[in-house]
Amino acid sequence: MDLEQLQNEAEKDLKIDNEKLDIESLKTPELYAKYLKIYTRWNLLSKQAESEYKVLFRKKWEYYSGKAPPSVYQENPFDLKILKQDLPTYLESDEDLIKSKHKVDYHNAMCDYAERVCKSINNRGFQIKNAIDWKRFLEGSFWLYQKRMRFICVL
Repeated sequence: MDLEQLQNEAEKDLKIDNEKLDIESLKTPELYAKYLKIYTRWNLLSKQAESEYKVLFRKKWEYYSGKAPPSVYQENPFDLKILKQDLPTYLESDEDLIKSKHKVDYHNAMCDYAERVCKSINNRGFQIKNAIDWKRFLEGSFWLYQKRMRFICVL
């Protein structure tokens, strides 16, 4: 599942049918469980991606600072001598680190979106209650209106 699919599914799931508020209320725990499962999965993937990024960052730091084992330089030669102050520039522009960072950011975005959907589902009960109260108010107002009209017609 990618972010766009998650957004489309959440948009579909979060709609409340005003004609079936009882069914919508009963769907709330199912929806919460569904998105909590998604959130947990992406949270774990995010932590894994962050760990992979940190390991890669250390390896790249060793590589650019000249402290990597000689076998690494035999596979991928690097003949420049980099000053300590220039090391962040090389690390920030390394393609492998950039890809790994994008992966971490993507997982964090999925995790954040799923968490926000869970919060929205938690508020769903209040939204359904407000819709029910509004319907009661309208029915009561309509009933009072009819009662007044009958009273006026009788006079």
